[in-house]
Formats: sequence, C-alpha cells, structure tokens
Amino acid sequence: MTAQPEDIDLRLLGPVRAWRAGDELDLGSARRTAVLTVLALNAGRPVSREHVLAAVWGDDPPASATGNVYTYVSGLRHLLEPGRGRWRSGQVLSSGGGGYCLHVAETQVDVFRFEALREESRRHRSAGDHPAELAALTAALRLWHGDALAGVPGPYAAAQRVRLAELALATAERQATLLIDLDRHNEAIRTLRPLVQAHPHRADLQEMLMTALEGKGLRRDAVTLRDRLGPPVPVPAPSGTGPRFVGRVAELRRLREAIAGAAAGRGGALRIVGTAGMGKTALLDAALRDVPPDGCRIGRAVGDELARRTPFGVLLECVESALSGDPTRHLAQRMFAAAGDALSGDLPGAVARAIEVIRDAATATPLVLVVDDLECADDATLRAWAGLHRLTADLPLLLIGAGAPPSGDRLGDPGSLPAETIVLPRLDPAESTALVRALSAGLAEPPELHDVLRDAGGNPYYLRHLTLAARPAGDGTTPPPAVVAAVTAHLDPFPDDTRQALRAVAFLCAEHAGSGDEPECTVSDVTAVTEQPEAEVRRALAVARAAGVLGGSGTGLRFRHRIVGRVLRDGTPTALRIMVHRSFAERLAVTGAPPERVAGQLLAGPVPLDNWASRWLTTHVEDLAARAPEPAIAVLHLARGQHTVDDECRLVVTAWLARLLFRQERNATAEGCWVAARTTDPELEAEMRWIVAAAQGRQRDYAAAAETVRTVLSERRLPEHWLDRFRILLAWLRPHLPGDPTSPRMSRSLLAEESVSVGR
Repeated sequence: MTAQPEDIDLRLLGPVRAWRAGDELDLGSARRTAVLTVLALNAGRPVSREHVLAAVWGDDPPASATGNVYTYVSGLRHLLEPGRGRWRSGQVLSSGGGGYCLHVAETQVDVFRFEALREESRRHRSAGDHPAELAALTAALRLWHGDALAGVPGPYAAAQRVRLAELALATAERQATLLIDLDRHNEAIRTLRPLVQAHPHRADLQEMLMTALEGKGLRRDAVTLRDRLGPPVPVPAPSGTGPRFVGRVAELRRLREAIAGAAAGRGGALRIVGTAGMGKTALLDAALRDVPPDGCRIGRAVGDELARRTPFGVLLECVESALSGDPTRHLAQRMFAAAGDALSGDLPGAVARAIEVIRDAATATPLVLVVDDLECADDATLRAWAGLHRLTADLPLLLIGAGAPPSGDRLGDPGSLPAETIVLPRLDPAESTALVRALSAGLAEPPELHDVLRDAGGNPYYLRHLTLAARPAGDGTTPPPAVVAAVTAHLDPFPDDTRQALRAVAFLCAEHAGSGDEPECTVSDVTAVTEQPEAEVRRALAVARAAGVLGGSGTGLRFRHRIVGRVLRDGTPTALRIMVHRSFAERLAVTGAPPERVAGQLLAGPVPLDNWASRWLTTHVEDLAARAPEPAIAVLHLARGQHTVDDECRLVVTAWLARLLFRQERNATAEGCWVAARTTDPELEAEMRWIVAAAQGRQRDYAAAAETVRTVLSERRLPEHWLDRFRILLAWLRPHLPGDPTSPRMSRSLLAEESVSVGR
C-alpha cells in the first residue's frame, strides 16, 4: 500500500526524526537528513535544486554534490513512499522544474506547529485572556526535545537553529512572566532556573527568578541567588572584536538629542531609513544604551511577519514594554482591550482608543516609542502610528521608526509620515576600516583588508560577517557559509523574477571581477541573456534598486556590495556555472554585443571552447584585439590550450596571440616559432619568424636573433618585402653582436647585397 502525505510526521525541534503511519524511519546520513530538513521547512512549496545545494553545502559544493542530491532525494522517496512504483510520480516527494517539493501540510511539521501556537498565544494576549495565552505557550514549548536540527550540517540548518533558539527563548520568557503574574511561582521557578543557567548575562531573567522565589516566600533563596550571581555577566564578545558600534557619529548624536528632548518635555518624530544591513538596529541599540533619562519611559518593538497577522501586534509590544509597571499598568491593559476591539472588526474605533491610551500615557510621563522594521508592522499599528504624529507637537511623545526605504505599496506607508528622516548611507572607507579593525586585528592590513572593504561596499552587516569569517573574502573561493546565509536572508524576500535577474547581473559582472573597475552591466545585457521582455526585466530590477541592492548610473547596473554578486554566482555548482557563462556568451554574441563582453563570459567560466566559441573567436579576434588587447590575449591563451580546438583554428589563434604578445612587449617567441613551423602560408611564416627574431632582440638575446635572421636570409624563400625587413633588423642587431661585425658566417656576396639594402 502506498504511503499518503498525511501519514508523515516530521519533528525538527531536537534531533531530526520522522514517522510514517506511526513507524519511525531511519533517515540515514547527515547530508540526506539536511536535504529533508530543507524540504520540510518549505513544506508544500517547490525548492530549486540550486537552493538545496547552497543550503546543504553552501561553501563550495563538491563536483559530486548535484549527483548526491539526486541520490538523497531518491532515497528519501523510497523511505517516505516504499510502495510507490518505480515509474510513478511521487505523492509525498515530487520533482519537476529543476526542483523538489515535499507534499505535507504544515501541521505535520513540528516547527510550523510551534509557530502556530505562538501566533495563537498572541491572539489570546490581544484579547486579554492570559490563561489561554499561557496554555498555548506551554503547548508550544512541549514540542521541543533538545536543540533544533541537532547535528544537521549546512549553512541553512545553522541559520534556522539560531532563529528557532531565539523564538524558544522568547516563548519561555513570556511563559515565565505569565506564571508569575498568575501566582504560579513553583512552575515559574522550574522554568527560569535552567534559563538563568544557560543565559547568565540576562539580567531580566535573573530578576524574574528572584521575583518568583520571593513570591513563593523563599526570600532567603532570592538573596542568596542575588549574592551568588552578582551583577549580570556581560555578553562576551569574540576575541579581539573591540567596540560593537563604529561610525554614524552625527546620526547617533541626533537620536540621543531627540531622546533627551523628550525627557525635557519636547515631542517629535524621527524616521531612520536604510537598506538591509546598513545598521539601523545597531544604531538604535547604541542610542538607547544607558537610557532612559530620569522620568522618561521607552518602549521598543520589532515588526515581523508574525506580528503583522495580529491587529496592534507591534504597537502592543511597544506600549507594554514601556508601561509594564505601576501606576501605568492599567494603560497597557486598555491597549489590550483596544486590540480586542480590532479583532472584533471595529478597526477605526480600536485605532482611536489606542491613540487615546498613548495620549494619556504621554500626558503622565514623557514617552519614547521605538519600532524597528516599521514597514513590517500590521495595518492597525501603522494607522495608529500615523495618528500619533499629531500628538507629538503638544506632548512629550517621541516616535522613532526604523525601516527600509519607503515603497508606497502598503496602507499607511511609513515613508509618507511627517517625520524628520535620517538616511543611513554606506560607511565611508575610513569608517569601514575602523569597523573591520575593531572586529579583527588579523585583517588590519592589505590585502585582506582591501578585499573585505571591496566586497562589503560599506555595508556594516556584510563587513561584520566577512571580517569574522574564517578566511578573507577575496581569496577566490566561495564565500564562507555565514556570509552566504547573510546574503540569502537579505534576498529571500524578493520575488523570484527579481532574484533571477540579480543572478544574471552577477554572472554578467563576473567578467570584470579581476579588474579594479566596479563590475557593471546593462539592462540590455540582462534582457539578452535572460531572453525576457525588457519591460519585465526593468520591473524585476526596480525592486532590487529600491532595496539598495543595485546601483549604477544611466543604463548601467552594478551591485552596491560586491559580496552579493559573489554569493549569487559562486554559490552555483561549478559545472552549472560554466554552462551559464557559455550560454550567456552566445546570447550576447547573437545580439551583437561588443566582442570584449562575449570574451569576458568565455573567460569567467572558464568555458571550454566548443565549435561555436572557436568559430566566433576566429571571426572576431581582430576586432577584439583592437578593442581589448588584454582580454584578447587571455581568451587566445585559453583557446590555444584546449584540445577541442581544431588545427586550423589553433593556427589562427596562436598567430594572433603572437602578434598581441609582441605588441604588448611580451615574450612571443614560443608562439611565433610554433606557427612558423606549421603554417603553409609564406606570408604568415615570414611574419611569425620576424616576430621571433624581433622578440629575441628585444630580450637582448642578440645572438639568437641574428641567427634567426641569417637563417631566413640564407634560405631566400620568403616574400621579398619580408626579406627587406629582416635585413633592416640585422643592421640594428650588428652593433650588439660580439666578435667581427662583418659576420664571417655570411658569404661576402650576401653581405654586400645586404649592405646595399640596409643603406637604401
């Protein structure tokens, strides 16, 4: 009997385990488990083979990786559907379109069940039903059986482990808070003790545990705990990391001025705008460190996809963190009541009541509300946030919203609000250097420092990851897994067509990777290689431009941070990468692109020169040599060394290689001799032998040059106009030759003839 998708149960919150119809399955190797993990965390959605490769291997997948994925998927199919016929399509795990899809519901994967219970708890919290909220949180934590994805290799699993661990910690903290509020101190103590032990730097956890001990009447234990722990242990920084915030001096000063102004009774609104990784959160952390000033309350929240599904999800978190203590606790409760009204469908009334709550709070005490990733907040929060701006003129209310550049595609777009805007540009070279040196003394000098600065392009997020990676960014290999994960996280929110267009830009710009210029291509190039309508390409790329991933002037396109292009290209398996460059070269040639662009794609692979590439090169080599001598020399070297090039083509490319090397004043002797010995064309033979002799003379090997010339003149079989050039060359060589300048090895008649010709 064939297994059905609903028979599968996958558990990732601990060591990865799987059941089929109640029977536990042996998942096999760690890599195969990693493939299953990627598919499970994308349940019901297709995952490209390319994404699976990057997720499991990330750092330079071996040549066998693609074949291994086929093997792993085949094994998983047999494991999940043992009764499936060999030629029948899979019902649980299917393939198609260059990817795979695991057809299971999210309810069959414990990670999604965990996230659903967290969302349920937020709904109960908004409705003020704390017992129900606690029950949902407790059920969520019961799904855990150790570290998430324990033992699963690959950058994708590593990033998911960090994410899920943070969610588990936040869930446990909220559970402990509710247990204390509901006077269930014994349970709170059991929850908090392991948390305090695992996170000794968290002062809030220590305080909660002491509160629970005192609530249970264990005051002596609380005092003992306080004495034993002492002050909270600071978060240890990696060895040699130095300060955690560098640069942004003016922006930091402005934020602190605004916060001090709120404490003094002045309201206002600030909007911090920056593309992904520009340090918005780090700037807020630095500005809010060692505050609030006396008599000022500060609330902070972060917009995310989960909060976006709950009315006032972000504003509730922000307000509750500011108004959690007496005597303003009742105001927070009123906010929860407003959220309940929004859930019931009265959104306008709920927004008005939420604004009224915050008006009352700011009237009582100066209030600073800070929301990071404001554009990801729910619509109710955005409506209320817009309304709150009207209060800042008359009340000590400061609103600070941070986020990406405005897109205008959502209700209440934060970019349209009347606020002073602080735009975070890229760090300048001096600030970037200071950050790199603060993070790692080992990259204090070039070339490593130069490589990191070049690839990060002033983006603090990439600077940190590249600096703390195990090896320099510019060593010519695939970027480290942490860097790949960082770039992937920034690009994941983009539509598929935008990511595909960015990948094309990465391959097109790869031909410039070794030059000192900023790698750049054009919209026309992208249109040519993707074979998509130009309007669609422009629309897809506009998303990346708006997000700050792409820059360039006029029609040019370039990555603002080179590391993005490196990850997109170098994360592609080697064999596929070579074929993409080969395909791009031909498509550029068909559209009449300049020959140096075509040659750049052939070199970026490097691409084996097949019949098409060989024919193209012999047809366009003269134009290529005139326009771009260095790329021409490189591609000619590539062609000459490949066995796939036929004899006639090899002769042509080697002759051109000799010409260009000679023009560039480089050694062309070997190439010239090779052509001269094989050609049947007297003109070409004469040219090559003259290049050999002239090159020998240029290298001050005068005796060898003279011998070459004398041999040609004694044979007297090459075209006369070339013999004249050889005689002139010999005249130039004579003063440099040792012994008798009359050269006894030449006959007197030939010498006399040559003397006449040189004197002409």
